[in-house]
Amino acid sequence: MVEQVMMFSIVTAFFITVLLSPIFIPFLRRLKFGQSIREEGPKSHQKKSGTPTMGGIMILLSIVITTLLMTKKFADFTVETYLLLFVTIGYGLLGFIDDFIKVVMKRNLGLTSKQKLIGQLAIALIFYIVYRQHDFSTVLHIPGTNLSFDLGWGYIALMIFMLVGGSNAVNLTDGLDGLLSGTAAIAFGAYAVLAWNQQQYDVAIFSTAVVGSVLGFLVFNAHPAKVFMGDTGSLALGGAIATVAILTKLEILLAIIGGVFVIETLSVMIQVISFKTTGKRVFRMSPLHHHYELIGWSEWRVVVTFWAIGLLFAILGIYIEVWM
Repeated sequence: MVEQVMMFSIVTAFFITVLLSPIFIPFLRRLKFGQSIREEGPKSHQKKSGTPTMGGIMILLSIVITTLLMTKKFADFTVETYLLLFVTIGYGLLGFIDDFIKVVMKRNLGLTSKQKLIGQLAIALIFYIVYRQHDFSTVLHIPGTNLSFDLGWGYIALMIFMLVGGSNAVNLTDGLDGLLSGTAAIAFGAYAVLAWNQQQYDVAIFSTAVVGSVLGFLVFNAHPAKVFMGDTGSLALGGAIATVAILTKLEILLAIIGGVFVIETLSVMIQVISFKTTGKRVFRMSPLHHHYELIGWSEWRVVVTFWAIGLLFAILGIYIEVWM
């Protein structure tokens, strides 16, 4: 029964996104909500200029509608459900403001780093306050072992790091057609399996709703993309997967299941540190997916390779938690 509910959740979210897209994409185009492409980026990306962005609105609507429908019909509304929706919508709104400034106000960098960080921290702190008021555990488990540590008040630092770092890492991965849609579907799919294994059906329903939403979006976001999700989608997905990891008490496992996001972030950090200390670049361009483009890989080859790596990481994460 539970497996059927999860599949039904995926299918429902998928079709909601697919049905919304033909309505939203022309609407975004009429509003001239087109993506601006960085001049320093790969030259092949210049032809993408003007492609409608802020498509993350469709993903958010699909996630929220599916989660509410499936939870009402097959499960109970829990604090976990509300926390997942709060963080997802909160980070989505923050991303929407960033996209709006870029696209409508023609300020290509959007929110400043400080403004975005303040918004991310505010959402993370509200999440932590509600989390602690309901006596959720502050114990950190080491995957594949019987070791665990109660971090107490230190858990707030871990939670903030995961929410802020997770949203930024996923945001960095959104750079090629279909790249984030595919890797997010795989990562959330893995957490859906693990939440189901823990009998956290509310978290599993939410995770499958995300899977269906991004797969539906992928229909229009695959190369050549007809729409981009923008920060509206990527920040929401990053905050959401960090929240899922926290609520399932599989915080450390996020570094494995979200391995592609970690690698992308590390490539940026390595590039910045190397350039500031030695004046030399390790990669032709960061995040890492752009490096492979600039050495001659086609965009589709890069995306499919990263999907495959993400799938291996997801399988490894499930193996460590379930079978080790």
